[in-house]
Amino acid sequence: MAENKTAKKIQVGGQAVIEGVMMRSPERVSVACRRADGSIIVRQQLYKSIGSRIKILALPILRGAVVLIESLVLGVQALTFSGDVAMIDERKKQNGEAIEETPGERTSGQKIWLGLTVAFAFALGLGLFFYVPLLLTERLGAHSGFWFNLVDGVIRLVFFLAYLMLIGRMKDIRRVFEYHGAEHKSIFNFEVGEELTPDNAQRHTRFHPRCGTSFLLIVMLVSIFVFMFLGRPTTIAERLLRIAFVPLIGGISYELIRLSDKGYRYSFWRIFIAPGLWLQRLTTDEPDLSQLEVAIVALKAALGEDVSVLPNVVLVYEAVLEKAA
Repeated sequence: MAENKTAKKIQVGGQAVIEGVMMRSPERVSVACRRADGSIIVRQQLYKSIGSRIKILALPILRGAVVLIESLVLGVQALTFSGDVAMIDERKKQNGEAIEETPGERTSGQKIWLGLTVAFAFALGLGLFFYVPLLLTERLGAHSGFWFNLVDGVIRLVFFLAYLMLIGRMKDIRRVFEYHGAEHKSIFNFEVGEELTPDNAQRHTRFHPRCGTSFLLIVMLVSIFVFMFLGRPTTIAERLLRIAFVPLIGGISYELIRLSDKGYRYSFWRIFIAPGLWLQRLTTDEPDLSQLEVAIVALKAALGEDVSVLPNVVLVYEAVLEKAA
């Protein structure tokens, strides 16, 4: 089947959220969530990345660090929106009456508290995946820079795999993983140029080479090689210095994930892509048609289509993050 020429020019990505999917195109970001009453609520925003406005930040390596930060911010916003939708529906269920609330609206104090919570979670993640492995490696007695960083990297990778397997046992997370699969299938549906429908999307694989899971695996591997140049840390300052290299690691990993997306079409490159695709078995599940419908609505909104005309869809608002040129 011939690929959609438009899809080649328009690269879309996404993220699973609570009972929904976030989708991002070069000019828009959207979040679609399934509500308790069966309807789909959609938030659509205009968006223009920093890299498209500041050309130097679009250069290789630098663009990866920028995309990493932007993805983190947009991902947190999408998760917050989906969490608000879920809480509003739960309160409606408990009170047995309609509640007039708009998901995503917060006071200044609530925004500050949310920011502090996210910052704490981010710091906790860096500590768990970057600092704790250093301490464990020191206890194992690795002395040379090569062996120290190799053991440190293996421990970090084990932590990462254990984390994925642990959260995958949670029922609510399994639902998110199903929407993750729906996100991938709908993107494949778009990239091959088929009409965007749940039935068409269902026929595609749930494993995508540009997935965030594959990206994180590449980050784990790239970090081993980058830290090799730093040798064996002997002080707290030298340990903390490694965190400063996270943007560089993210930038290199971004370039590699772009190459893997292009190489996915060739059997030779699939050998190198295979570990990331295999790992997605831990973070994606097969979605049903209802979940695929949500993903497709989110994708259509990100592509600029008027989803408010679709049956059972409610467009909350269109907030301008950064007006597209």
